[in-house]
Amino acid sequence: MTERTRDTPDATENEERTDGYVPLRSYGAIGDGRTVALIARDGRIDWLPIPGMDSPPVFASIVDAEHGGHIALRPADGGAEVERQYLPGTNVLVTTWTTPSGQVTVTDAMVTGVAGRLPWAEIGRCVQGVRGSVEMEWAVVPGTLLNTAEPKRLDTANGTVIGIDGVTIAIVEQGFDPVHDDGPRFSGRFDTTEGSKHILTIVGTHDEPIFMPEPERTMAGIDRTIENWSQWSSEFSYDGPWAEAVQRSALALKLLIYSPTGAIAAAPTTSLPEDRTGGKNWDYRFAWVRDLSYTVHALTRFGLREETHAAVSWVMRTIADHDETMPIFYRLDGSKTDEVEERDVPGWQGIGPVTVGNRAGNQLQLGVWGDVFEIMRQYVRAGNVLDRKTAKVLQQLADDACHRWEEADSGMWELEDTQHYVSSKIGCWQALDAAAELHDAGMIDGPRDKWIENRELIEQWVSDNGWDEERGYYVMYPGSDALDTSILLHAMSAFDRGPRMESTIRAIEERLQRGPLVYRYSGIEDEESPFVACSFWLAAAMACVGRHDDARHLMDEMVDQANEVGLFSEMISEGGEFMGNIPQGLSHLALIQAALTIEEVTAEDGAADDGADED
Repeated sequence: MTERTRDTPDATENEERTDGYVPLRSYGAIGDGRTVALIARDGRIDWLPIPGMDSPPVFASIVDAEHGGHIALRPADGGAEVERQYLPGTNVLVTTWTTPSGQVTVTDAMVTGVAGRLPWAEIGRCVQGVRGSVEMEWAVVPGTLLNTAEPKRLDTANGTVIGIDGVTIAIVEQGFDPVHDDGPRFSGRFDTTEGSKHILTIVGTHDEPIFMPEPERTMAGIDRTIENWSQWSSEFSYDGPWAEAVQRSALALKLLIYSPTGAIAAAPTTSLPEDRTGGKNWDYRFAWVRDLSYTVHALTRFGLREETHAAVSWVMRTIADHDETMPIFYRLDGSKTDEVEERDVPGWQGIGPVTVGNRAGNQLQLGVWGDVFEIMRQYVRAGNVLDRKTAKVLQQLADDACHRWEEADSGMWELEDTQHYVSSKIGCWQALDAAAELHDAGMIDGPRDKWIENRELIEQWVSDNGWDEERGYYVMYPGSDALDTSILLHAMSAFDRGPRMESTIRAIEERLQRGPLVYRYSGIEDEESPFVACSFWLAAAMACVGRHDDARHLMDEMVDQANEVGLFSEMISEGGEFMGNIPQGLSHLALIQAALTIEEVTAEDGAADDGADED
């Protein structure tokens, strides 16, 4: 399969930095199952935490251009043209630079080992001359861990390394002489020729010795990494519409799976702003139960067994470990947190604050009950069997849903204004509907009749309180005239695929949609940019109510909103500018979810039409 280059709304030949920053649309991502690096179109790595995604970032110039740190590699000629693509079926990024004097490629990979990820973080940057000669410049500039530590140069008998608050960074290069150093900073220039090959390797550890790889081993490691990704992709099964975008989204999600535990990060970054006014800058390096639910559905559909089982096992084990509450997210190691600290750094393009941690951990979100049960329903539908401990936890959760669905909560959007959000109530309906199905399948015990009774009570509550007959749509909460796009998820959950949902969809199109882009809920337009996932949910919901052509048209438009390597941020401004953390798991999940839903619903409706014709 060949991956095409996308014509994106604001893609340029080569973006110049403004005050040290580039547009967020500029970034590609590489990773190894534990951490993720972001690489700009100009060849600079502007984000890399070590050892894990949620660790302090040693290289963080994406939020602190002056002191954040970076790894640069590009032609010395600033006028070079650049093209980028992932090698098909991999998260290995290839950049082709063309200058008046020649052409060169840079292959970037987070190197993996024979048996999976390496015990250390290792980035290999392989430079290959294609034709002519190109002068290249490079630099390794460690940062200050978001202004909390100072990097130090450490000279040893086996090489010079960089130390910074428990993190050790080693630089191994081949063909990069002469090296110019300034304390812990290193830089230099070299020339490529046709057929030449150079390698820059960055290795990092935390509170442990550091392995100094030989350059030839990194070369081999990049080839092995390509093979590992290709092998993973060969197990990927999907040949439906938008197959290229779906597979790239699956590969983006694979970057977010934290392999030490099986948790799935919402995004690998923190504090990239949702709007240019600032203030709404969140740390997304946590595992949201909601995202994991959607991921399990996708991975199950694609036939990816190991990741599915790891995610299911992780979420049920973690919930059991914290049985006093139902948090909406956890740390990647399964622990809880609601602590937030601000760092004294400027933020991307000076838009702060930059935060570590997330305060929403102790909110009540009733929709999480539906997310957890949907995970387990999909797992069982795929032919798997639940263990007794899991069954007991699910029985308790179903009983909790019966007792708590009448409470006010913060809704899907983690709002401080607690209300009786309609989509939250339907999340509890979804949980009880799944609980009854799991009971009927012999997977869990419990008071099935009680679950059914409360499921029906929720249906009646939504009909009486969530539907506004005069306005002709489901409102965000009783007494409000606001629209909430999270209701679209419940076209997919099959709570409602009838006239009321169709009317609500049209109201969302009229009031919240701008071109292909959609805002999260009424009144938010002045505070943030349109939310990528909402557009994909809208496309899926259109298909669920029979508007197949409209669904496909919106999908086509949204797929082309990705950057030229197929990644999405959390939000896209009406001008086409990426906003929010990147790559955003929920954006890619929503794309996959919409593609699968449109394919499945279209097939079902087609079969129904064929049956009607036969009658």
